[in-house]
Amino acid sequence: MGENLSQPFEKSAMSKDERIQLEREKRIQITAFAFMISLTLLAFIATGSEIIPAVFTVPFIVGLAVIQFFLQLFYFMHLKDKNHAWPNMMMVSGVFLSTPTIIALALLLGETKF
Repeated sequence: MGENLSQPFEKSAMSKDERIQLEREKRIQITAFAFMISLTLLAFIATGSEIIPAVFTVPFIVGLAVIQFFLQLFYFMHLKDKNHAWPNMMMVSGVFLSTPTIIALALLLGETKF
């Protein structure tokens, strides 16, 4: 039984459609990663240079962070995939529960300086 383990398989167990879908998914993941890296670089450029006024820098970076957060949820946490209703519901409910909590704690502590 174990004598054929060192030999390669004759052909893949995946069908041609599965291989095409896997390549498409890989391309989408790499494109999304490159876009998120460009958002990060844009945030670094916005803070490092004096192109954007200081009053607008914090809301601009927070906006970029929100965009990047949803892109990461959508692509890397597989919110776009079918049959993931339970994990999707848990992540969305976590966002809706944590957002008012963070806002309330920031207001309670008086850390809002905008």
